Amino acid sequence: MARIVRIAGAQLGPIQKADTRAATLERLIALLRQSHARGAELVVFPELALTTFFPRWTIDDERELDSYFEREIPGPDTQALFDEARRLKLGFYLGYAELAREAGTLRRYNSAVLVGREGRILGKYRKVHLPGHTAPQPGMRYQQLEKRYFEYGNLGFPVWRAFGGIVGMAICNDRRWVETFRVMGMKGVELVLIGYNSAAYDPNRAEDREGAELRTFHSRLAAQAGAYQNATWVVAIAKAGVEDGAGLIGGSCIVDPQGRIVAEAKTLADEVIYADCDLDACAHGKEKMFNFAAHRRPEHYRIICERAGAWVPEGKESW
Repeated sequence: MARIVRIAGAQLGPIQKADTRAATLERLIALLRQSHARGAELVVFPELALTTFFPRWTIDDERELDSYFEREIPGPDTQALFDEARRLKLGFYLGYAELAREAGTLRRYNSAVLVGREGRILGKYRKVHLPGHTAPQPGMRYQQLEKRYFEYGNLGFPVWRAFGGIVGMAICNDRRWVETFRVMGMKGVELVLIGYNSAAYDPNRAEDREGAELRTFHSRLAAQAGAYQNATWVVAIAKAGVEDGAGLIGGSCIVDPQGRIVAEAKTLADEVIYADCDLDACAHGKEKMFNFAAHRRPEHYRIICERAGAWVPEGKESW
């Protein structure tokens, strides 16, 4: 008997700096209801789904910075989303900025939670691969300051038994790193949920060598490769459009375990995509081409964990 889960991807259009949390939450709830109307059991929202992508701004006032963070999930500003999801019996993935107190110290993370159909938080993930800089870059109108505002995730890449299968999470830049998928693949993952906010172009350079089309291609390529090479479903959902002058790609998609896109967004606005995801379809790849126990040779992969950067020695013909 097939294990089919109808999954909705709730792409968000831009959230402007001036938009209130209440107005944004109304949009999330509207997407939740649209997903329910289409028979979804699980909804995937983007990274930092409650606010604009604030790491593009230099923020020196700590109170202003903390205004973008959630001290608790659910909290006063987000309880309505949890309540509506519980009423509709809909699970969801939500990306947000987390302000956590650990060992007496306040720490900031780029986080996501997985919520079950009864409204209970099943798991939390904190972004591991932070892009950008720790200090503002001179002459840049828009910054990328994730390394300044967030700490590296400290939860690893866990998976959970949920929605009839084995579910993992990642956030934005994590999807570009093969290690993200492989660690979860080694744990038998069957469904990877990813929210992202990815620049559509580089507004700080007159000649952008990439542009929205190539960046969207790379985003989908990463999701497709991760799905195929680990025989898992991947749901990658964007925040898209122009936020206060800075563009974000769309390209939200649902990818099957063969690496095929089975649903994709057509706009840069609020939009729901969905697919019936048969988790049993993961078995073919896991038992044949990507049967890790039969084919992996970890004795040759040690360099991956021993070293962060590439090293090219001088004067050697091979190494």
